[in-house]
Amino acid sequence: MSLHPADQLAFDRAMVTQPVWNRFNTSADAVGLAKNVLLHAGPAFADVAQVTRPILNSACVAAVWEGLARDFDQAEAMIRAGEILLKPAQDHDVVTPLAAVVSASMPLHSVYDAWRGQTRVFTPINGGSRPAMRLGLRSEAVLEHIRWLNTRFLDVLDKGLAEGMALVPLAVAGLAGGDDCHGRTPVAGAALAAEILDRTVDGLTDEDALQFLHSSPSLFLNLWMAASKIMMKLAEGIEGSSFVTAAGGNGRDVGIQVSGMPGRWFTTPASAPKGIFDVDLPPERALGAIGDSAVVEAFGLGAMAIELSPERKEGLGAYLPGNAKARASGLSVGAHPCFRDLDIRLGSTARGAVEQGAGPVISLGILDREGIAGRLGGGIYDMPVTPFADAMAKLDP
Repeated sequence: MSLHPADQLAFDRAMVTQPVWNRFNTSADAVGLAKNVLLHAGPAFADVAQVTRPILNSACVAAVWEGLARDFDQAEAMIRAGEILLKPAQDHDVVTPLAAVVSASMPLHSVYDAWRGQTRVFTPINGGSRPAMRLGLRSEAVLEHIRWLNTRFLDVLDKGLAEGMALVPLAVAGLAGGDDCHGRTPVAGAALAAEILDRTVDGLTDEDALQFLHSSPSLFLNLWMAASKIMMKLAEGIEGSSFVTAAGGNGRDVGIQVSGMPGRWFTTPASAPKGIFDVDLPPERALGAIGDSAVVEAFGLGAMAIELSPERKEGLGAYLPGNAKARASGLSVGAHPCFRDLDIRLGSTARGAVEQGAGPVISLGILDREGIAGRLGGGIYDMPVTPFADAMAKLDP
């Protein structure tokens, strides 16, 4: 099937983008987020009773950090009473990983398009391998880590940012070194750390921050999520285009948005990713697919580019669908000038998904649905064609 002209135009607009991280903003300052609103991954919940436990746990932590509640119990009561509201992050130009929740005054990486300069997307600082909010745990350890990230470590990042950092060259370096820009990011993460250290006047003297910087390759992931999202966002609003501009899950539902209908989610119930648990718990403890990191696969990287990452393919190959390689080609749209040497195609469309009979293959962390054990392991989520078909039914009735 030849590429629809509207999809080609959307792809071209997405590719003519230079994502640069150049400062920190809060969502209150950047998008006018109200104090009592918290942002989560994926589409909206139908009502508060449907909020998955990991997101509810993270929302309680965020509410206490924000000063909306004195403790986790009060925070949960306020959420259930509707005094604190939960809304989709991508509807507010924010992307957040797994169960991580964003509050109004939380410092966020601000990524903008250096070639046009008017569009920004925001993302929280990744919590690394310490007690991180993205794991959906309700604990003082997570709260303390968020406090550290948003003060001492924020200062380190701010001092090392200088005039700004282009993100596509870091991604290219990562992919050339065996990363997939989602589940595996140590090469790009090391390049990011080296840039920060090189730009830090008088060097980095905070040993705890230095250790965290070097041991947290996932710091790059959140930035690349924002970079992927800003390219998608710049493709929004093209009449008749099925180019995918949003993708994510909240643990209960997964969904997408397409260029021709900006702001409208098309969803389907979220099954759990398939993978190996790192803990001794039964399979039914796995939460459904969760996280805005699905934008990376919808953009064409992550599990969609797993052929570039032998280590990832070795670990997850048994869980890939048999047509994964053909699907990566069939769903993709075209080449990005900066990625041509890697021989990969980027972007995805609902039209392509309907023709393939399935959506992108997505690598995701598997969380404990009960919000007790945190991350259970990692796996592959094979996104069904349903939301893509629903989008096409509205786009081409």
